[in-house]
Amino acid sequence: MKCPFCGYIEDKVVDSRESREGDSIRRRRECLRCERRFTSYERIDEIPHMVIKKNGQREIFDRNKVMAGLLRACEKRPVPSAKLEAIVNSVEKYVQESPERERPTSKIGEIIMRRLKELDKVAYVRFASVYLEFEDVSEFMNELKHLVRARSGSAPARRA
Repeated sequence: MKCPFCGYIEDKVVDSRESREGDSIRRRRECLRCERRFTSYERIDEIPHMVIKKNGQREIFDRNKVMAGLLRACEKRPVPSAKLEAIVNSVEKYVQESPERERPTSKIGEIIMRRLKELDKVAYVRFASVYLEFEDVSEFMNELKHLVRARSGSAPARRA
């Protein structure tokens, strides 16, 4: 900490106290050169993590919004809340690991859809229908056909 009086960079902390609100720490310091005292405040860096929406708008990442979307997609489905929490945690981790502190919602949506597709096909289709903004029934049906093809291609043949 640079002394505001003489500019010297070495000091000692004489007293530390938490603010009343608990959001900062007040430190009384004494310059080791001029011996004058001054106060500094320590706060947590609160630069928010942002998401870039399809229209280019930036918005603060909100894990509650992600969870709300998942809950809507999984309504009346046998999907454990712990699985949804795991999806939200992975999305949050993805956003927080960005060196620029922002990620496009398109990538977030892809993560969610991939995880839902593995977890529950109905929830996946519900989420995809909103996220992919299907314009008409034919787009919706095409997505269902892809799901059916993928399912029948990976399912073992049944014996009579």
